[in-house]
Amino acid sequence: MTTAYDTAAAFTALHRPGTPLLLPNAWDPLSARIVEAAGAPAVATTSAGVAWALGAADGDHIDRDSMLALTARVVAAVRVPVTADIESGFGATPAEVGVTAGGVLAAGAAGANIEDVHPGDPAALRDPKEQAERLAAARSAADAAGVPFYVNARIDTYLRAVGDPDSRFADTVARAQAYLQAGASGVFVPGVVDAPTVTRLAAEIDGPLNVLAGPGAPPVAELAAAGVARVSLGSSVAAAAYAVAQRAANELFEQGTYTAVEGGLAYGDLNALMS
Repeated sequence: MTTAYDTAAAFTALHRPGTPLLLPNAWDPLSARIVEAAGAPAVATTSAGVAWALGAADGDHIDRDSMLALTARVVAAVRVPVTADIESGFGATPAEVGVTAGGVLAAGAAGANIEDVHPGDPAALRDPKEQAERLAAARSAADAAGVPFYVNARIDTYLRAVGDPDSRFADTVARAQAYLQAGASGVFVPGVVDAPTVTRLAAEIDGPLNVLAGPGAPPVAELAAAGVARVSLGSSVAAAAYAVAQRAANELFEQGTYTAVEGGLAYGDLNALMS
């Protein structure tokens, strides 16, 4: 029988600079099974997609129990390791982040994203020391469980355009090193995909680098050459699915036609995935 230790160790081993783990993020059991069926060696959730599916906005607007319940359902739906996006950790204190990490472990996940944006002010980031303590609490929870849980420390300096642009790179690297020393397994820097900057980040950060890709980003081969270890699509897959719903509704009401739903997956195929 595969243990939680085995699953987390296998997930960690998928993070190889130059041969990145590719994660088209899921938000429910069916999207997770679609991703798995495409050949994914692991499944990652997107906090935005999860929140939208649960009837809330992204950005710490769902509660911990709702996130954990959805994570458990995704874990149960697939055979590959699952990593959960737990936003800023669902807690005001490091101890509460540790409780969240323990809950994610209990749900069967092999890893989690924890971001340093401050939920009370999306334009601000937590103090690096404070964030390091929160990450250390997550690591302590994993150590207590005896599981090599993959803690992916997200740094929002670029995504939120925080601070002086001239010092943003150095600030990002400093945060990355502090987070890794606190117990993070790897670092996620969304908001930057230009090859020169990504190459420098991968070279100067002493841990696996995760970037957020999508339209306009370099292809996987270029990101791999830059030293990236993980490529995520974030909320974009869920957003694209909802765009189909919007186009179909607009077309039906405005034109009375149905072309927007052409090319959809067959009912029988989707039902079979959930059987």
